[in-house]
Amino acid sequence: MTAADEPQTIILHRSDLLAVLVAGWRDFRRAPQFGLFFSAVYVVGGFFLTWLGAGTVSWVLVTSLGFPLIAPFAAAGLYEVSRRLERGERPEWLAVLGVVWRERTRQLPWLGAIIVIYFLFWTFLAHMIFALFLGLSTMTHISDSWEVLLTVNGLMMIVAELVVGGVLAFVLFALTVVSLPMVMDREVDFVTAMVTSVQMVRANLSVMLLWAAMIAVVTFIALIPWFLGLFMALPVFGHATWHLYRRAVP
Repeated sequence: MTAADEPQTIILHRSDLLAVLVAGWRDFRRAPQFGLFFSAVYVVGGFFLTWLGAGTVSWVLVTSLGFPLIAPFAAAGLYEVSRRLERGERPEWLAVLGVVWRERTRQLPWLGAIIVIYFLFWTFLAHMIFALFLGLSTMTHISDSWEVLLTVNGLMMIVAELVVGGVLAFVLFALTVVSLPMVMDREVDFVTAMVTSVQMVRANLSVMLLWAAMIAVVTFIALIPWFLGLFMALPVFGHATWHLYRRAVP
């Protein structure tokens, strides 16, 4: 792909966020069975990780090596449903799942690999921050040592984890917000898609900060009732992401 062929991004406004959310809700209502099916991947995964126990070696391995590889394919299913509805077609299970299956030989696995590496880096960095502030503190197990987190070092560690984690989360958001639907929709390599995604976020920084905050807040609220809120939040945001991509990368 030459420089002249590289996709260009356009300027978005806050009203566009409302428009894509409405479009995402409309797609979910038109084909709820697909939204419930693909969001179940995240919900079941959340239950599985909880069952394994957060903080254990197995949890780190599954989170870093398994879940990020599967999640992009679930998102691709939602994008495909929105693409077919956009064309006036009726989504069919065999066709939608067939597209998701074919993505395994295209660029989507490379983006999944990037996310895996990113998660591994964040896991390492989080442990480094913990060791920096609380490495010499007397702790038996985090569930039995909550008072340590209320010390000066403990509070500083929490702030550092939130700040660093927030920055890294937004960088990952910038890399993937439109690159995931883009590699599924167009014949572009994953590097071009990520570069386009970052350029779009940079050109619309305040709007994308708001979009990222909306996703984070709604997803956090959806996690509270035993992950069940994800059955609605994830499909709506997944479909909305497709429409955001279509607006941002003409």
